[in-house]
Amino acid sequence: MVNLKSLFGYVMLFSIIIISSCREEEPEPEEFEKGTNEYVNNWIYDNLNLYYYWTQDLPDKNINGESPDDYFYSLLSNQDRFSWIQPNFQELLNSLQGITLESGYEFILYNDPNNENGVVGQIAYVKKGSPAEQVGLKRGDLFTKINGGTLTLDNYRDQLNNLSQNHKLTIERYDFELEQFEEIGDFELSAIEFAENPNHLDTVYTRNGKKIGYYVYNLFSVGIDTDSAKYAEEMDQIFEKFKAEGIDHLVLDLRYNSGGAERATINLASLIGSNITEQDIFVKRDYNEGLKQALIDEYGEESLNRKFVSKTQNIGANLQSPQLTVLTSSRTASASELLINGLNPFMETFIIGDTTVGKNVGSTSFYEENNPDNTWGMQPIITKSFNSLNQSDYDLGFYPDIPLRDNSLIKLELGDVNEKLLREAIIYLAGSDEATRQLSLKEIKSKDLLGSMELKRRFGIYDIELK
Repeated sequence: MVNLKSLFGYVMLFSIIIISSCREEEPEPEEFEKGTNEYVNNWIYDNLNLYYYWTQDLPDKNINGESPDDYFYSLLSNQDRFSWIQPNFQELLNSLQGITLESGYEFILYNDPNNENGVVGQIAYVKKGSPAEQVGLKRGDLFTKINGGTLTLDNYRDQLNNLSQNHKLTIERYDFELEQFEEIGDFELSAIEFAENPNHLDTVYTRNGKKIGYYVYNLFSVGIDTDSAKYAEEMDQIFEKFKAEGIDHLVLDLRYNSGGAERATINLASLIGSNITEQDIFVKRDYNEGLKQALIDEYGEESLNRKFVSKTQNIGANLQSPQLTVLTSSRTASASELLINGLNPFMETFIIGDTTVGKNVGSTSFYEENNPDNTWGMQPIITKSFNSLNQSDYDLGFYPDIPLRDNSLIKLELGDVNEKLLREAIIYLAGSDEATRQLSLKEIKSKDLLGSMELKRRFGIYDIELK
């Protein structure tokens, strides 16, 4: 067993999110056979032995030269659904900040209701400033061809590989007057290293004397890199506007938010929470016994907790019941669920949508920054999360108060008051009006196969800072 206490003091000199080179009495490189993966596999085992949440499930140490990804996954507990490793640590770090090689749109694939073996893709949303926005792609657009090749149940996974490079989508758009989809042509899309701004949309609606703030937030990230706070500062400005407007209710749209950084989660929770102070606990963390004791010995019991922070833009005291209405999907995960769980002891939350993923555990990034012998990065689970009432019972997801799946092939833009989930939230909070009573939107429901969000490494991420 690694000496946790003596090793921990060395590790904690490293900053927060990134942990690197965590070994005690590391063997000299010549002890490992040249041309094999023994060095990397030793690094994998030693870090898991120290930090992994299910350390007790690790097999005895047996270093060999098999591929690092095979070795890593052979060590994981059967309780672990979320840990991963990849050959390039910089790509891992970029993905956690929302930086990927893409064209700037997220999509969901469905069974084609008109073709048993067919697959149809639907644009879920288009990212601000992206190539997809520049060529005019819109939420709700359908595609059945990539680079001229028709999508089928047999080939769609292979076809998706084309989307990380320049590609072409054949687009159909719904005509609301004719009530049918019309093919509008081929859209040429460039793939670039794109940083998504998670602050997708914010606005205020007035309905029957009530003001409702609406905020679409698609990734928990504080900035483009770990040294930036650009996105968090934008978030603060959004809530400053909500506060100035005097909103009565907040609708937080997390349908496409599958997680991200704890720092961003605490920032958002501190802007929303009702009757909270800097002394109130947002999340309690549990670790493996050795790491937990090392943290307590070094920093005290409080090191296991993360508290709210003081925000002058906080709107919690002004909100009426239910103070927070969350729009969810089957892709709402991890840090999004952490937000709901952490706020539950302090305010009434109301969920409209689908059951969330159910991830109540967190991870952090391990890599060696300047070691040419090891370019790998791994993101193992190291903690389980509880709220201030010691609740962590959402491993099967949060069930909605109003179940409402967003699985129609006919979609309105996010922010349209008649968009399916937003419309339900506004009616629940403030009643109906002429606009909602008059609308009768046709639906074409279909079976959900896969979403682009699940294909990204950041899916289901709750990325923590140890110190």
